[in-house]
Amino acid sequence: MAQVRRIGLGLALGSALLLTGCMVGPDFERPEAPVLDSWSAGANLPVDSRTGFTTRSVQSVPWWHVFNDVTLNGLIAEAYRQNVGLQAAGVRVYQARAQLGIAKGELFPQVQEIKGGSKSIRFSAKDPFIRDLERVGLINDHITRVSAGFDAAWEIDVWGKIRRDVQSASANLKANLASYDDALVTLTGDIAATYIAVRELQQLISATRRNAALQKKSLNLTKLRLENGAATKLDVNEATALYNSTLANLPGYEAELAQAYNALSVLLSEPPGGMKARLGKEARFPRVPAEVAVGVPAEMLRRRPDIRRAEYVAAAQSAQIGVAKADLLPAFTISGAIGVRADDFSNLFNNGTTAGFINPGFSWNFLNYGRIQNNVRVQDAKFQETLLNYKSTVLSAYAEVENALTAFLRSKQQALYLRRSVTASRASISEVEAQYEDGTASYNRVVEAQRSLLVAEERLIAAEANVLTNLIAIYKGLGGGWVPENVDGLISEETRRQMAERTRWGRLLEKPDGEAG
Repeated sequence: MAQVRRIGLGLALGSALLLTGCMVGPDFERPEAPVLDSWSAGANLPVDSRTGFTTRSVQSVPWWHVFNDVTLNGLIAEAYRQNVGLQAAGVRVYQARAQLGIAKGELFPQVQEIKGGSKSIRFSAKDPFIRDLERVGLINDHITRVSAGFDAAWEIDVWGKIRRDVQSASANLKANLASYDDALVTLTGDIAATYIAVRELQQLISATRRNAALQKKSLNLTKLRLENGAATKLDVNEATALYNSTLANLPGYEAELAQAYNALSVLLSEPPGGMKARLGKEARFPRVPAEVAVGVPAEMLRRRPDIRRAEYVAAAQSAQIGVAKADLLPAFTISGAIGVRADDFSNLFNNGTTAGFINPGFSWNFLNYGRIQNNVRVQDAKFQETLLNYKSTVLSAYAEVENALTAFLRSKQQALYLRRSVTASRASISEVEAQYEDGTASYNRVVEAQRSLLVAEERLIAAEANVLTNLIAIYKGLGGGWVPENVDGLISEETRRQMAERTRWGRLLEKPDGEAG
């Protein structure tokens, strides 16, 4: 039992060394980010019909709700529940959790082995010497020995190598959570942008058919006037050419619309074919809010998940420098064993013999100093790369928001001008048709007026779609992508069930509060 106490004393000593040991390598600090005081495209401007910007703080609510479109809200909620790419991002978070558990496990004895066995020795009855010993009762014809024991080996984390590895794994977990949030932002933006594309194509098809009907009416009238001698064959040919040219736009628009339907199906991870009936023929665009809350650049740095991910990746790599530096120093270990032995199992834990030992030791790979030092340099260079990537990510984020703000402003101005153009083009149609009937204008003027109306309406539809698409880009750039109330967890219940059936995940597979926020 004294040996057992010595083993316990050794373990306590190791624990004390672990708790008081230093940690080599740098302690991570958040990298300094380039500073942008305000958005040059819209900040500090009054909220009016020209800009629609306000610098009040962005509210943490689902940004797509500002469009007041029930169909869009339903698409995004459904995609959050079943998109396979998002599910894969969630599974990577659970993988990182398990990796963190592996790293933490290294703080405990790394080698643990339970041993046990039974050995039986049978003597040969042909040996005269053995027969004599048996006859006087000194031995039996066989001897049995039963034993059980436990071996353990533990590397004491004097220099913080294992703790640095735990820090790295913890930062990697946070990076995967940020990657999941980034996938949310991307998925939400892609669904909204594709939905706008669907509505744009539906409106283009409607406008094309409406103008084709107008041109068909003019063609029929021209043919009638030709029969009455009031028009020429040239007028009929021009009307025919314009009508068929307009009809030729429909197949392309319809093909693009089918592709947009399929793209939405992919984003929702469902087979193609059902999106057309689901979205219906209502071609109205979602409502554009009267004002857009852009906040300040500092809020974007806190909100954007790709920036958070870049920071956590840098933190994980910073800890790896300490892991590499620890290999330059000696490693201290404690190994030991304890066991009992008896002549049969019933006496193993009662009258059995107890034995044990404990061996402190250390190892030092000083002959590999050059290789280890170069590994430290490799890890340091990787860390510096992550710092530069962080700054690059921040700068790219600033540029994305600035570009989206500028594009939003310009598309709103363009849409305003095109609405005036469409109004004028529609008014000119009735005027030029009246002049043609009076003989004061040629039919060429009618053709040009109808062609101008079609072009103006197509450009207006595209501009209104750009307003919405650029607004979506603003929200994405600001780090939008919040979880609807009916979405819970990183993975679906079906995915969670499949993983639980294959492997005993325990508490690692539980849904912590707010894990998808």
